[in-house]
Amino acid sequence: MKILLVFDFDNTIIDDNSDTWIVQCAPEKKLPIELQDSYEKGFWTEFMGRVFKYLGDEGVREDEMKRAVTSMPFTLGMVELLNFIRKNKDKFDCIIISDSNSVFIDWVLEATSFHDVFDKVFTNPAAFDSNGHLTVESYHAHSCNRCPKNLCKNVVLVEFVDKQLQQGVNYTRIVYIGDGGNDVCPVTFLKKNDVAMPRKGYTLQKTLSRMSQNLEPMESSVIVWSSGVEIISHLQFLIKE
Repeated sequence: MKILLVFDFDNTIIDDNSDTWIVQCAPEKKLPIELQDSYEKGFWTEFMGRVFKYLGDEGVREDEMKRAVTSMPFTLGMVELLNFIRKNKDKFDCIIISDSNSVFIDWVLEATSFHDVFDKVFTNPAAFDSNGHLTVESYHAHSCNRCPKNLCKNVVLVEFVDKQLQQGVNYTRIVYIGDGGNDVCPVTFLKKNDVAMPRKGYTLQKTLSRMSQNLEPMESSVIVWSSGVEIISHLQFLIKE
């Protein structure tokens, strides 16, 4: 009987947003105004597709992007947390559900040798095309009206847990560690034993505290964190129970 740990990536594992970080590769480290203005709410992946095309057209190559992405700092205490999980892999399964993309996440996990900590990564598939441009696709289509068009993390989480159950893996509880608005949907799926861990001062935490003020029911317990070290102490408490 294991505990399932679910991580967001941007502003959770790493202390920034990989999609906005990559803009430092652009000429003068900024995007043209008309490209910036082309973003429509809910269509971030399409917008990033245009950003990657622009970077490619401007001659930004894979190795330059890789250098930028792998220079992103980890969030405080996250390296310690991932090392702790690695030491206790018999007690935890660990997945990432992220609105970043597969190339960026692979680069970071590879550069830091943390690939083995994660059993699965669910994110928008990306690849370099024959022109050397990075292309990105939506992770899936879904009908949830709360989430961006390309990814409902709740759908991903429910499908993963169901699939594991079919293979005889039943989790004693789920611990969800995230920061953003698109983490609200999966957190509302959590049950009584589960733990939502929103990052202090970020959208997920603000939304959950607003929900509790409005007395919107939340089954899971909520524990706010600002460093991975705080998450370690809670996980230690859980595995002792």
